[in-house]
Amino acid sequence: MTNHTGLSSPKFSQTSHIDFDRTLKKRVRDYFKENNISKYANGEMVVKTVSMLAIYLVPFILMLTGIITNGWLIALCWVVMGIGMAGIGMGVMHDANHGAYSKNDTINKIIGKVIILVGGFAANWKIQHNILHHSYTNIQGHDEDISAPGGLLRFSPNCELKKAHRFQYLYAWFFYGLLTISWSTGKDFVQIARYKKQGLTETQNKKFAPLIWELILDKMLYYGFIIVLPLIFMDLAWWQLVLMLFLMHFTAGIILSTVFQLAHVIPETNFPVADQNMNMANNWTVHQLETTGNFAPKNRVLNWFVGGLNYQVEHHLFPNICHVHYRKISAIVKQTAREFGVTYNSEPSFFRALANHTRMLKVLGQPAVAG
Repeated sequence: MTNHTGLSSPKFSQTSHIDFDRTLKKRVRDYFKENNISKYANGEMVVKTVSMLAIYLVPFILMLTGIITNGWLIALCWVVMGIGMAGIGMGVMHDANHGAYSKNDTINKIIGKVIILVGGFAANWKIQHNILHHSYTNIQGHDEDISAPGGLLRFSPNCELKKAHRFQYLYAWFFYGLLTISWSTGKDFVQIARYKKQGLTETQNKKFAPLIWELILDKMLYYGFIIVLPLIFMDLAWWQLVLMLFLMHFTAGIILSTVFQLAHVIPETNFPVADQNMNMANNWTVHQLETTGNFAPKNRVLNWFVGGLNYQVEHHLFPNICHVHYRKISAIVKQTAREFGVTYNSEPSFFRALANHTRMLKVLGQPAVAG
């Protein structure tokens, strides 16, 4: 049996931790039923959506209309736009493209399209994130989130070790900053061609030709918005615009990359390997708990900005639930895990998680953990 990657599919256990799995899912269902609330977005989520879009669009409008013309303020505006990009990515389009924003699929598709504002393509994102990352978290060769282009970074002990990796804890941050630059340029075109060969584009319920045209149109809309409009309405030379775009994208990229890496590439998480018959030791639910970690659960400001992704455990277990509910259901998940003796990873602060991730990058750069 093979999956869409063309590799033999890891098969999760159907017999381990059955009672834990059933109990956890029932308790979470009961939480929404007993409190008579929807698992989808609420008023708080709508306010966040407007806020994130405003953080991104207001500075842009102020520059386009000539209200802000000072060079340093212009640079600051592009940085703020980068922060808004990250906020849109984590707190708006992420839920929508998981189908967690609304029970109405059309609304999810429309809101999910704001990924265009960060230079991405919704179909590719759904394949890489929803199908590959969420299905095979931290499994080498299947989860693309732990595979860096050209092997520049080593995120798994099961990945090939290179001499340069001994310094990755120092240089990784620069490459993190390039994330959305990659999205907005060539990555989506390379990805969609690869996904076509792997049969993954079929999961989007569209033929390949319409997907290609959709990708081209999305990129044209993005470039027209972020390049053509500033060249027409702002007093910037082309090289100044390139510099400002880099500043914006680097800001967004380093925020997005760091938040996601803190959840999976830390000393507490596992990088499981299937046996020779491609069987995994645990069921999918326990696998998610052992490969994922939370951070700063009591930090309300951080939780608001990162779209609840500091509760990655809850997100991986229930990706179809809007992130505004993660804080409440985390108590259920943690208690149930404790009762059944199942792993529940959580760091008390962002900076401690950041230090742990840095330490993990350093460890993964040493021969001692070669795959």
